Amino acid sequence: MMRKAVLSATVVGAAALAFGVAGCSSSSNSSSASGSSTSTTSSAVQVGIILPDTVSSARYVNADAPALTAECKAKSLNCDIQNAQGVPATQQSLADKMINTEHVQVLILDPLNTTVGASIEKEAHAAGVKTIDYDRLDTGASPDYYVSYNNTEVGQLQGQALVAAAKADGITNPDVAILDGATTDHNAVLFNQGYMSVLSPLIKAGTWKESGEQWVTNWDNPTAGTDFMSMYNKDHNINVVMVANDGMANAVIQDLKNLGIAGKVVVSGQDASAAGLQNILTGDQSFSIYKAAKGEAVPAVDLASQIIAGNVTDTFTSVTDPTNNTQVKSILGTPVVITKANVGAPITGGDDKLSDVCTSAFAAACSAAGLQ
Repeated sequence: MMRKAVLSATVVGAAALAFGVAGCSSSSNSSSASGSSTSTTSSAVQVGIILPDTVSSARYVNADAPALTAECKAKSLNCDIQNAQGVPATQQSLADKMINTEHVQVLILDPLNTTVGASIEKEAHAAGVKTIDYDRLDTGASPDYYVSYNNTEVGQLQGQALVAAAKADGITNPDVAILDGATTDHNAVLFNQGYMSVLSPLIKAGTWKESGEQWVTNWDNPTAGTDFMSMYNKDHNINVVMVANDGMANAVIQDLKNLGIAGKVVVSGQDASAAGLQNILTGDQSFSIYKAAKGEAVPAVDLASQIIAGNVTDTFTSVTDPTNNTQVKSILGTPVVITKANVGAPITGGDDKLSDVCTSAFAAACSAAGLQ
């Protein structure tokens, strides 16, 4: 998926200090820890990049920001990379400055929700700025392009891996609790469509029981734990938990530890975070889904460079926007299931650091898994 269009621009990208990622630039950069102000350079900013938050997934800090920074440098682009810190008003203000003050030519946006996303994209298009939706499709906003993973496939892999894990653990009467992501995130809807396409036939056939389902506001991890305990208090026979991502899965696992049954209940995940890998190593989490940051960052920045050069050469697939039924030119990566057998893949891929995963508490588990 790596594209080779190259520009003759002279300055490279900067990442917000909110991530702990140093900007790569020949000029002076500054940004606030709140993500409310953008980095400044002595050369015109060409590409604005706004990531959504630092809470719903650790990948935005540990993987996406560094990958985006590196690719901006590789393409000799001056990129202003910021994080909205989970605040829609901050995401809007960052976009305002990028569009109206920095006069970026391309805006790469991972929208916090469709309301702020639509406002930003309308403003960008009015100013002649091309938009690339990053990771999440901003439904109804008519972005120019969309770069992500096949998120329905992500969900399908979650469902298939969950069924396989329950079988491998000898669970003959699966009783599943389902914790979905935020309803405001189109990806969460796609994940749900994917794993329910696997689970619903089993539930309807009576071979699996659905204990309950809850959509978790803002992907909030503590809320996920509270929601799970509410389900468990009504049904102590829950032995499988379909959780949409690793952060929420970790909250569920903490509850299971408090109940003394961690490792005896099948728990899913997604994002291949360091905590998720640790839980896989200890057997408390059955699997995660790996979506390499480079699989989004590289094509998104490369596409931006082609747009600026006026020569878009990428080959696109098409994704239907369910809100306005339009077709969006898209580049979609292929996700990978992570189990204990290939738990080192996200480390090798550069999305997780060995030192973050194999801390002293997990040294023995890492050694047993061949992680050195």
